[in-house]
Parts: sequence; structure tokens; C-alpha cells
Amino acid sequence: MTFAILSSFILSIFILFIGKYLRSSAFKWLSLFPFSLFLFFSTFIQGLESGDYWFRNSWIPQLGISFDFKLDGLSSLFALLITGIGTLVYFYAASYLKGHEYINRFFCYLSIFMGSMLGLVLSDNILTMFIFWELTSISSFFLIGFDNNNEESRKSALLALGVTGLGGFFLMAGAICLGNISGTYSLYEMLNSSYDIKSSPLYPLIAIFIFGGAFTKSAQFPFHFWLPGAMKAPTPVSAYLHSATMVKAGIYLLARLTPILGDTPVWNHTLMIVGGITMVYAAIHSLFRIDLKSILAYSTIAALGMMVFLLGIGSNQAIQAVATFILIHALYKAALFMITGTIDHSVHTRNITQLSGLQKIMPVLGIAGVLAALSNAGIPLTFGFIGKDLIYESTLHTTGWFPLILTGVAFLTNILLMYAGFLAGIKPFTGAYTEQYKRLHLPTPSLYVPPLILGIIGIVFGLFPLLAQEMILRKAANTIAGIDVDMHLKIWHGFNLVLGLSAATIISGGILYFIRKPKTSSVTFIDQFDQYSPKYLVQKFIGSFKSFAYGYTKIMHNGYLRIYILAIVFFTTALVGYRLFASVPLQVNTEGLSEFRIYELVVFLIMVVATVMTVATHSRLTAIACLSIIGYCICLIFVFYGAPDLAMTQFTIDTLTVVLFVLVLFKLPSYIKKSRRPIQIRDGLISAAFGTLIALITLQALVHPANKEISKFYAENAYLLAKGKNVVNVILVDFRGFDTLVETIVLSIAAIGVYGLLKYRTAESKIE
Repeated sequence: MTFAILSSFILSIFILFIGKYLRSSAFKWLSLFPFSLFLFFSTFIQGLESGDYWFRNSWIPQLGISFDFKLDGLSSLFALLITGIGTLVYFYAASYLKGHEYINRFFCYLSIFMGSMLGLVLSDNILTMFIFWELTSISSFFLIGFDNNNEESRKSALLALGVTGLGGFFLMAGAICLGNISGTYSLYEMLNSSYDIKSSPLYPLIAIFIFGGAFTKSAQFPFHFWLPGAMKAPTPVSAYLHSATMVKAGIYLLARLTPILGDTPVWNHTLMIVGGITMVYAAIHSLFRIDLKSILAYSTIAALGMMVFLLGIGSNQAIQAVATFILIHALYKAALFMITGTIDHSVHTRNITQLSGLQKIMPVLGIAGVLAALSNAGIPLTFGFIGKDLIYESTLHTTGWFPLILTGVAFLTNILLMYAGFLAGIKPFTGAYTEQYKRLHLPTPSLYVPPLILGIIGIVFGLFPLLAQEMILRKAANTIAGIDVDMHLKIWHGFNLVLGLSAATIISGGILYFIRKPKTSSVTFIDQFDQYSPKYLVQKFIGSFKSFAYGYTKIMHNGYLRIYILAIVFFTTALVGYRLFASVPLQVNTEGLSEFRIYELVVFLIMVVATVMTVATHSRLTAIACLSIIGYCICLIFVFYGAPDLAMTQFTIDTLTVVLFVLVLFKLPSYIKKSRRPIQIRDGLISAAFGTLIALITLQALVHPANKEISKFYAENAYLLAKGKNVVNVILVDFRGFDTLVETIVLSIAAIGVYGLLKYRTAESKIE
């Protein structure tokens, strides 16, 4: 299992470096890779009847992080969707991007994305899931911004990364809280702590964190606005992201955590409200769009809202409905996106007002579009029809006053989704044939066979629902519910209210489709409300934050090293001084101090003179020379007090610093332009305050008893554990070796920076 997941990343590296030497036609064979993974995961389906499959790999046990993968009903459903639809997307993309300069990069990103999604849905450890969660955001950033020469693509990619990255932060916070309460990061073991988690005072905060992660990833209101922008990605990416992968990650997270966090008013009511608002809001928006990908984007948001809505209802019927709808939506939405991509690839437009009569030149693609649209609409004998029935059963079987409201919301959304599906799957192929299409190149079979396969599967599962039920859906529903939900998918349930609602949905959707014609003015109408949209408000906030950041940076990060040092010294003096005077009773005892010896007094006077000269001189070389004198005097003080090793270290560093300063002087003016008097007074006061603070702290340390436990430990164990007699060296190299390593890296980086400055030449200097 671990290799099956990591193989996607291995393949991505191979494609990146070897793919540029391959012909475009060779990339079709890459579809065999996800297909082999699909067959691999299919072999476990039958065995799920007797229990889940576990694949345990220790990673960082000290932190509770492991590479534990679990294959159960829910993860199997997603793994099969990711690899199955991934197979068709790989095959489709090879023709869609044929001849593209960076086709190898595309498949590299796509493979990373597929591996990340597989790792996400199969991880049992929530921290490992978080790592794969972030990898999906990063890889989708490259996929959405694949056309990096297009400014809109870059902006959309950044927006998607920003929103989903924020959600990742929330997920991480929620995961840490869950681990602290349950004592484990294993999702399976958290089931045993469900009561403790839900009764914890942190439960509402945990729910907010999980909602933040799921809602941003699955484009729930008000975080939905990044998804329509993601349409700037190539169509194969849209087909994959919107059907089986990226946006379904949030749905998977909510479904996976429902047995642990669900069945509470906070959980269920929040999901119902947010999901209900999202699906109605997005479905209405799809009415006013004329770009095929935009129509499908908003219908995707509405469908995702429907899934969240059903998880919020939380009944057995709702769990069955959401498990079934996940599969239904993946089949028809991937097909509709591929159909849209093929139309755009051949006709070079996605404007629905300009498309008609394409069945005469693309009959097979038209058949695929009709099949996908019928399943989307819930027409009898399609898989979508069974899904619509389950949705209405879920809303009608709620208690209290909810049934009427919930059913009404679902009814309205389904009508609008049917309208959107007909626009994308049927409208381009019906109507009058346009003469401008005569000279266009017909699509190759690899561009219409994948959506046709998905459309046929939707019909097959509609005619034989038990096939889908027994293969995977019943097991998935059982995993979400945490119990056996006793699923029974049927084509016919008799004449009842559910059938009446389904019929009313189809009739109303059909009437809306034939009455309302898409118009360019519709986009203009809806755009006038953009100033009230969440996207506009977020962009305004980002603009204000940028202004604040500019002002703050102009003051605090203006590029002057002296200002940085001044700020650090000032705040250190203020904070430490406040703590010292507020919490520590000052005691200054000079009785224990030894008298000045003559040579110490001489060295002290030399340091005073050198300090005054450093501040007063106008010559940079003189200032550096005086600083070096101060450094060497400190070396002598170390020697006086029996620390020759520190003296040698100080001597080496001081000498190196002086040499570097002298080298830098070649690039600087010989004389210093003195600051204005107020600035000198300011710097002098801060310096005096800092020096006084250090002196007081030193005097305070002398009157407090020293804690010798740490030094005693090092003295006793330096030779026993590290075989070194010099305790200081042992501490630096062994006991605190990582600190020394980091310090060495910092010094190396600084050395590289100095070298770069020495080698730097401006254009003017080159001319001279």
C-alpha cells in the first residue's frame, strides 16, 4: 500500500526529467499507471466484507506520527474514484495537451496530485493526512496555474492556494486538539474517545477548526469563490479536481470524522445550514453564467453543498444518500467537464450562447453529453434518479418542522442543477447547425471515449443499482455512519411522495430549460452584485492588509541594519527591564567583588578610549580598528579570569570580523557621514539603557544562589557518554550538537552572502 501511494511521486520525478524526451503520443500510455492502481484497489473490495485492511509503518513514533494506511469502505470508494477517473483523465489529457511544450510538467504535477489524494484518503493518522492535505493544495496550485504566462491563471492559483492553505492551518489546529484530548492521532483509535471529545470544553473549537479546513477545501460558502477561478486550469485538471479529488477532500474529511464528532447540534446544524446556503447560492449563480466551465463550476459548488447538507442531516437515509451522491456526481461531472473541454478544443469557445447543433459533427460526444445530463437530472433508469430519491427520502424523514424546509431547499437546488446539466450536456448539441463549424478538426476518439465511458457507467449503475451497492456503496455508508445502515438501492419504490417529488423536479427543470435561454445580459446583471460578494470583501481586506503591511514595512523593515538592531535592542531592553523591575527585588551587593588590579584597570581604560573613538571618529577604518581593540581587550579579560578557550574563540572571531570589514570597506566611502544630533542622543540613550540593564542583571546574578545541577550533569557525563574531557566541547558537539549544526549553517549562509557582496558588480561599474 505504501509503495502504491509513493509510486505516484516516483512517477512524477521520472516524468519531469525523462518526459521531455518523449513524444506527446507516448503520454497516453501513462494512463496504464492509474489503471494498475485501480485494479490493485479493486482486489480488496471483496475482502472488505470480513474487515478493514491495515498497512502499518512507523515514522516518528515519538510525536505519534505514523504512516498507517487503512482501507475501509469510505477510503476504498475514494481510492477507486481517484484512480478510475484518473485513468480516463490521464488518457484524455494526453490528447488534449498534445504538442504542448510543457506536457511533461503537467503530468508530473498531475501524478503528485493523484498520489497526494490517495495518501489523504488512506491515512489513518490525522497528522499524516494533514501532510497529504497540504500536498494536494500545493500540487493543485501548479495545476491551476499551469498556463503561467496568463496573469489570470497565476492569480487564480494564488487565490486557491491562499484559501485552501488557510484551511490547512485550521485542520492542523483541529488535529492537534483531537490528539491532545484522545491521546492518539489514529483516526481509528479516536472512535473510542468520541464521547470524551464531544464532552470536552474544546469541542466547539475543534468543530470550528475542522469546519474551517473542510469548508475551504470543498468551496462552501463563504469560501466558495476560489473554485470558479480555478477554471483557468486546463480542462483535464477541472474534470479531475471537480469530480473525484480536490474539492471532495473536504467532504471526505467531514465523512471520516462524522462518527467521531457527529451527532451533536453543533456538528449537524452547522453542516445543514452551511451546506443549504451553499447549494442554493451556487445553484442560483449557475443560472446567470454563459461560460460552460463557469456553469459547471457553480453546479459543482452546489453539489458539494448538497453533500455537506446531507452529512448535516446525519440520518441513515442521509448517509446512504451522500455515499451514493459522491459516486453519481463524480461520474457525470467528470464527463461534463471532458465534454466541455472537447468542445472548447475543437470549436475554440465555451460561450453557451454561441454553441448549437454540434451533434452533426460530434455525434458520439453528443451521446455522452446526453447520458451525463440525464444522470445529473435524475431521469429514471439513470444512477442520478436513484440518488435524487435518496436525497428526498433523507429530507422527508427528518423530525419536527424540518422536513418541509429541507425538502424545499433540496427541491429548488435539484431543479437548478438539472438546468445547469442540460445547458452543459445537451444545449451545445441541439438546435441549428452553425456553418462556421464546417472547417474545424473533429475530435479524436481519445477526447470523446472517456466521457462516453462515464456516461455509460451512470446508466449501468442506474439499471443495476445493486452492482454499485454491493461493490462499494454499502461499505462506504457503513463506514460513515459507524454502524450497518442496511442499504437497499432500488429502481422502483412504488408510487409515493418521493416519486412525486422526483417527477416534479424533472418537469420543473425541463420547463426552466425550455423557457429560459442563456443571455450575455445575465452575466452583466449578476456582476453588479459582486461588491457584496465574499470574494470582493476578501479582496478589499487583502488590499487594506497590503497597505498596512507596506506602512509597517516602511517603518520597521526599511533595509537599514542599524534600524533593525536598534529595534531589537530597544524592545529587549523594555521587556526585560519591565520584567526585572516589576517582579525581581533588586539587590546590589558589591562586597563580594574583587578590587581592580592594575593590568585590569589598564585594559578597562583602553576599552573606554576605544569605545569613545569608535563613536567620535569620521573614518570607517579607524572605527573598525577601535572595535577590534575592544574585542582583543575582551580576549585579555577572558585570559585574566581563566577562560583561555573563550579567549581563543573571541580572538579568532574578532580577527575574522576585522578582515571581512576591511574587505567590505573597498566598496564603501572612506568617511562616515554623522547622524543628526537628535538621532545620536536617541542611540546613546538606548545604548546606555541596554548597558545598564545588563550590568544590573549581572549584579543580580551574583546575589542569587547558582543552580549547579546542569553543570554537574555535564561534568559527570561528558567523558562517560561522549568520551571527551573538555566539557564545553562535548556540550557543543554532542549534547547540543543540533544547535551547533544550525549555528554552522547560519555562519555558512552569512559567508556566502559576504562572498556574493564581494562579487557583486553593478551595470555602472561594468561600464566603467
